[in-house]
Amino acid sequence: MTSPQFATYPSLNGASVIITGGASGIGAGMVRAFAEQGAKVGFVDLDETAGTAIAAETGAAFAACDLRDIEALRAAFAKLVEVNGPAEVLVNNAARDDRHEWDEVTPEYWDDRQATNLRHQFFAIQAVAPAMIAAGKGSIINMGSNSWWEAGGGFPAYATAKSAAHGLTRTMARDLGRHRIRVNTIVPGWIMTERQKELWVTEEALQSQLNRQCLPDPIDPIYVVRMALFLASDDAAMCSAHNYMVEAGSI
Repeated sequence: MTSPQFATYPSLNGASVIITGGASGIGAGMVRAFAEQGAKVGFVDLDETAGTAIAAETGAAFAACDLRDIEALRAAFAKLVEVNGPAEVLVNNAARDDRHEWDEVTPEYWDDRQATNLRHQFFAIQAVAPAMIAAGKGSIINMGSNSWWEAGGGFPAYATAKSAAHGLTRTMARDLGRHRIRVNTIVPGWIMTERQKELWVTEEALQSQLNRQCLPDPIDPIYVVRMALFLASDDAAMCSAHNYMVEAGSI
């Protein structure tokens, strides 16, 4: 596989960007990439140690936050706005694809998984949308998953939350579109983050995944990151209410 050559987006230079779950994995890649574009990056994460390290590395603003606590989310976003100004881009990246058996799920676990993977996406949008409306523009990017399209098992609460992200994108794109605010979903396939490699990637599982893909290579997180940059930029000015797949043709 040849080394990729990536684009620079002038419209992101100086743009205020908020990313959730920015301390590790795909989120950390997004923090780095938006910073490299010259954006004013702010991010939130539950992991204060890792978040502080990424902030020191990139110059991004960081606020530690448990996104299941909506008042804490609002306070963290307000802190980032104080530093970088009103958000012009929101990337709703934070999630956890913890495995669980359907017959062991309790109501409490179900509610916690929805709070972890879905609920904060809406309230993050609610927090940034008024300033975007005032500015007459904005880009909101929700992270989905192709796991439910592939009928993947072993995490029904996660798959349900991720399928709902697509509905959230569609309805908010309609409600906010008249203000020239774009709302889209990135749909990753099986992305080879360090978490995935540590917990679930085996030679057999990876080969099975590659057999389902049209393209023969494992998917590096950078390709999800690059899709986020595109959707955040003016290059995507007429893109809204849709899913943007980064899954190597595996559906």
